[in-house]
Amino acid sequence: MSFLLYLDYAGVALFAATGALAASRKQLDIIGFLFFAIVTGTGGGTVRDIILGRLPVFWVINPSYIVICCMIGLVVFFTAHLLESRYKLLIWLDAIGLSAYCVMGAAKGMAATGSATIAIVTGVLTATLGGVLRDLLANEPSVLLRPEIYITAALIGASVFTGAYMLSAPLYWASAGGVLAAFLVRAGALYFGWTVPTHHHRAGRHPDDVL
Repeated sequence: MSFLLYLDYAGVALFAATGALAASRKQLDIIGFLFFAIVTGTGGGTVRDIILGRLPVFWVINPSYIVICCMIGLVVFFTAHLLESRYKLLIWLDAIGLSAYCVMGAAKGMAATGSATIAIVTGVLTATLGGVLRDLLANEPSVLLRPEIYITAALIGASVFTGAYMLSAPLYWASAGGVLAAFLVRAGALYFGWTVPTHHHRAGRHPDDVL
């Protein structure tokens, strides 16, 4: 298998694990674990393929992605109770999955269009939408609303990969650079609380005061 295919499997597996951990936090049954694992593991890549017009989407062409998600869901179902802090593991696995998937998404966007801009966009979408869907389904505060850097990490990782690839760096080094850049930024955000400046404005007026 190629390096990118390994990276793709790794991203799907890691996000599937975060989905199953979310199901564990909600104390769902085994079907709930499998559902969360599949949706979280494949959600970002599915949207990416639809946007790029790559139909059928990747897990229809290669059902082994679904098998991987199910296996991860089963493992988490039988082992999650052994973990002291499932949420801490969830966010760190999410960080690793984001790092792998932003590069994988960028690589697929580049292969489909040859555009650096589209590659970066598909990298960010692939890396973040699975986590968004997971939090939405679990009725958890969205990872996007946490104060620490999240989308920016995926943006940096996808940009580093795309820039290196456009400069004719070997695929392995471009991928490794993108993964490492994204993970360092996200890990720094989780460990040190790194943030980007937020919008500050005066309080909104009551609707009756506008009329």
